[in-house]
Amino acid sequence: MSVVLVDAGGTNIGSVRYALQRLGVDAALTSDAASIRAADKVILPGVGAASPGMARLRELGLVDLLRSLTQPVLGVCLGMQLLCKHSEEGDTECLGLIPASVRRFAEAPGLRIPHMGWNRLVAQQSHPLLAGLSADDQAYFVHSYAVPVGDYSLATTDYGGEFSAVIARDNFHGMQFHPERSAAVGAKLLKNFLEL
Repeated sequence: MSVVLVDAGGTNIGSVRYALQRLGVDAALTSDAASIRAADKVILPGVGAASPGMARLRELGLVDLLRSLTQPVLGVCLGMQLLCKHSEEGDTECLGLIPASVRRFAEAPGLRIPHMGWNRLVAQQSHPLLAGLSADDQAYFVHSYAVPVGDYSLATTDYGGEFSAVIARDNFHGMQFHPERSAAVGAKLLKNFLEL
């Protein structure tokens, strides 16, 4: 099985790569269109802001390619947000693969932004990506913007209100948290993606 990490300039690429190596997969880091098109699985990692993230994908000529992929694709953190149609962060048009607009967390007393730390994942739908997820499983989050809950939400998390933690539509999937920093739960969900 060939797995590629899209080299879109995210700072979490190394740690995602190591997490995959622990699962026995050596994922190539690439921005080469032919390599991405030929891969069995594609992962779009990302840490940073939506506007520079999309600018980098445009600069590399990967926007239309990513939209056209038919194999399983996983967006991680910012990568998940870039799968959506729009982000409030920098008023950015994103890939438009998930019909959602990414919004900044609303300011509220006692609510620190960015959201950082461990939070419980609550399954909303049965899906192979969530196989083996238990009611007490938690994942590690670091983000200031979130995808609202919709029919694409496989799992949610509550932080001053419910938001999407895991999403899917057709062959496109996303995890808002960092599976590479979420210990056994993150490894399980990454393994589930590799088995789709």
